[in-house]
Amino acid sequence: MISTNQFKTGMTIRHEGDIYRIVEFQHVKPGKGPAFVRTKLRNMDNGRVVDKTFRPEQKFDQVHVETRTMQYLYDEADTVVFMDQETFEQTHLPREMIEERFDLMKLNMEVDVVYMDGTPVDVELPFFVELQVTEAAPGVKGDTVSGGSKEAVLETGATIQVPLFVEPGDVIRVDTRTREYNTRV
Repeated sequence: MISTNQFKTGMTIRHEGDIYRIVEFQHVKPGKGPAFVRTKLRNMDNGRVVDKTFRPEQKFDQVHVETRTMQYLYDEADTVVFMDQETFEQTHLPREMIEERFDLMKLNMEVDVVYMDGTPVDVELPFFVELQVTEAAPGVKGDTVSGGSKEAVLETGATIQVPLFVEPGDVIRVDTRTREYNTRV
């Protein structure tokens, strides 16, 4: 059993009969009233992310999971194929399992596939990926006080906000947890 003060991002817990993976959490101590923990949890059965608030004294069963480093090989109509780097075994995962992160994955990229009871249940991307900008509007500096930003399309099809100085052909580092521009490489 673990309490909310032991939460860590990536930890897997059982709550109300369902298994959730902690996407993010925040301990909140308001000026009035008791403290609480605000979380974003990914349901391991259907992949949906839900917001939940817990009291600090609540206890949860921790579910043990195993991760294996795999290489993203290719995708088909509704599945994504990964290969284990040690055994060369291929694993097919449903595309909807990683839908919101799929557009940040490059071919041959190494990712961690999360297994629970021998079944793959999630994919963890590296914290940062380097991707090339394929399309970006010309930067027009206007009435901005601090820099400004524009929309850019990356080589994987992802669309993110970047600073005005980023041009097509630039390689940028993207934070996969927040989907935000980090730096130009």
